[in-house]
Amino acid sequence: MLTRRLLLRAVPIALLLAALVPSALVGRSARASVSNPIKHVVVIDMENHSFDNVLGLLCISDARCNGANSGVISTGKTIPLSIASDIPPNVAHNNGPQVVAVDGGKMNHFDLISGCGAPNYACLSQYKPTQIPNLAALVRGFALSDTTFQLDLTASWGGHLELVTSSIDGFTGDNPVNPAPGVKAGPGWGCDSGRRAAWQSAPGAKVQLVPSCIPMQNGSGAYTKTPVKWVPTIMDEMYSAGLTFKIDAGDPPSGTAGFQNSGYQWATCPTFADCLDTPEHNDLHLAKQVITDATHGTLPAVSLVTPDYADSQHNGRSMLMGDNWLGSVVSALEKGPEWLSTAIFITYDDCGCFYDHVTPPSSAYGPRVPMVIVSPYAVAGDTDHTTATQAGILAYIEHTFGLPALGTNDASAYDFSNMFNYSQTPLIPVQMRQSPVPLSSILNAQPPDPNDPT
Repeated sequence: MLTRRLLLRAVPIALLLAALVPSALVGRSARASVSNPIKHVVVIDMENHSFDNVLGLLCISDARCNGANSGVISTGKTIPLSIASDIPPNVAHNNGPQVVAVDGGKMNHFDLISGCGAPNYACLSQYKPTQIPNLAALVRGFALSDTTFQLDLTASWGGHLELVTSSIDGFTGDNPVNPAPGVKAGPGWGCDSGRRAAWQSAPGAKVQLVPSCIPMQNGSGAYTKTPVKWVPTIMDEMYSAGLTFKIDAGDPPSGTAGFQNSGYQWATCPTFADCLDTPEHNDLHLAKQVITDATHGTLPAVSLVTPDYADSQHNGRSMLMGDNWLGSVVSALEKGPEWLSTAIFITYDDCGCFYDHVTPPSSAYGPRVPMVIVSPYAVAGDTDHTTATQAGILAYIEHTFGLPALGTNDASAYDFSNMFNYSQTPLIPVQMRQSPVPLSSILNAQPPDPNDPT
């Protein structure tokens, strides 16, 4: 650990060189050129929805952003997007199905993926703003990006991995599968799970199953020897810079393996031995920690927040219940003593994979996902059309706290700076609400699947 910490502390020269790069190259806008008042960044990563699925109708009704209410299927026919039920259907959304759905950018093969097809075309569906009242209110009161894409064609595990590294480190991004014979399964999906994930030594190389773990620099941390190499995380850089962070996600229930009600499978830290097996692990907390910190004025510099399974809006779970949870988190942040120094990023880890009509600008990118920025310094009612990926969140954190880039993806990423105006009169909070969840949604909610491949 000492060697790595020393290496990561040796960044002043890199920062000095970065200061010589014109600000336009890192996506900073003139209206954000005044002193940045943000001291707390909160990233809320929800589960499994595309942009059109969640916000397409809002865009159309508000005539504000690029949304669709119809889509093209594999026959070439255009069909209307149906109004989605509160319980999102189970639709395949790992790497292979996403490749099929995107169809080289034609966005017309969603109906060919498992869980979506005639006669209902379940993945060609979308929500009315009234079905997601808190998210809709935040979009209307603050700032929205309608051109943020998945950095890769990945399911949840890969999406969470990229959220802290801007890389999938050779993994396909598909969710981990059962352990190898003779290996005992542990909780979640990371280094302590005993599970395996698909990995390639290079693009186009044979896919092999290896421990779902990013090892330490010396190769340790996985349950067996692994060809996967260490990569740094934003947690590493913040730790080395003396900055505080917390991952508010979930703890493993005692004696339980696999897909956890607690949300431990999305906790991110366990995927990295450099987090799980070091003092960084002490900064892993339950999802409710963000509400405690917001209320008491004890927010760290960065909070990465993922919901428990029940509140996640994952396929099979109530959309409205997740919206209530999202509202409770944002309400605590808005009412807390650190509101005037906070920026909140609300996004979704992958498409789910529900229809979206916009072609990704790169063949490597996945479909569009929502990206909402909530802050006293967000440009109210603004829609940012600058092409972005979720690596832009890392870029924003790095630029805000003076950290070097982790890799090429976040180094070149647009950092959403056009969505902020630090010289404006700070915005007042937008009122959140708690809506009664239909009894049918409570009764029909699907339990966690310990072998969920998507």
